[in-house]
Amino acid sequence: MKIGNLDLGNLPLFLAPMEDVTYKSFRYLCKKYGADVMYTEFIASEALIRDVERTKRKMTIFDFDRPLAIQIYGSNIDSMVEAAKVAELSKPDFIDLNFGCPMKKIAGKGAGAGLLRDIPKLVKMAEEVVKAVQLPVTAKTRLGWDHDDMPIVEVAERLQDVGIQALAIHGRTRSQLYTGQADWSLIAEVKKNPRMKIPIIGNGDISGPEKAKELLDQSGVDGLMIGRGSIGRPWIFAEVRHYLNTGELTPPPLVPFVVENVKDQLNQSVTWKDDPRRAVLEMRRHFARYFPNLTDFKELRVRLLRAVEIEEVLEILDLISERYANTNVDYTHIGLK
Repeated sequence: MKIGNLDLGNLPLFLAPMEDVTYKSFRYLCKKYGADVMYTEFIASEALIRDVERTKRKMTIFDFDRPLAIQIYGSNIDSMVEAAKVAELSKPDFIDLNFGCPMKKIAGKGAGAGLLRDIPKLVKMAEEVVKAVQLPVTAKTRLGWDHDDMPIVEVAERLQDVGIQALAIHGRTRSQLYTGQADWSLIAEVKKNPRMKIPIIGNGDISGPEKAKELLDQSGVDGLMIGRGSIGRPWIFAEVRHYLNTGELTPPPLVPFVVENVKDQLNQSVTWKDDPRRAVLEMRRHFARYFPNLTDFKELRVRLLRAVEIEEVLEILDLISERYANTNVDYTHIGLK
């Protein structure tokens, strides 16, 4: 699979861009376990062109990241063009346009998936960004706005026609948010459309290796993108790759292995932010997801989520490792919340 001149090999695995998730320390672990392509957290075009420091910090690229894309979103075409030019200065491998975020604060303002209600504007935005930068430009979107409005086959063709060089499709509509099941039949329809020449990347409900294989066989996509399934389980990329290559499932990890990876992510956050308390707060959405289905774990989970000092967190993690030393972490039937 290629994006422009960037050769990503056969069936690359993508870490989906996720706000407050795909920052440096989490990307580091996902790359360690086999994510082939990664994205920054998505970045607001208006904040980027206003030179907002926190927003520019999201574009920091590390050696381990590559290949990596900077993803931008916005509702104003001129602002998106200027933001793409600013993003290009950080020298990502490509620039991605967010046409899929369903959250009200973004889609409700006509950005992200909100652009699916104005397809001509969405296509024009893509066209203008493509013309404005030298890097390859890709896009990520959804099937449509709701069940009665799913124009993804047409949208894919039109984006290809204006120069988008790869398209990631989440198999839900905006109105679904993250509920119900992702519909990969329309992703397959896009992929099998004889007009389509650019790579198609499938996204949605990849909760483990067997599901990845099922959805790949159903759709025939060029790459798989994993989002929520990787939170608390960054080694899912290694598990998926191993299963696709061998047909064998890897054993579920033991709790001490999980603890060491939590510590690794936490230490990466501290190193990057130089602020232990902020690193701990940033990790909270990950803590519980790392330890699903453990018996009698409620008290320790609450302690983890309330801790603010890194020393306290490390003490709790050591206790978890000791108490559940011979316990496997079971990721089946946990859902993608």
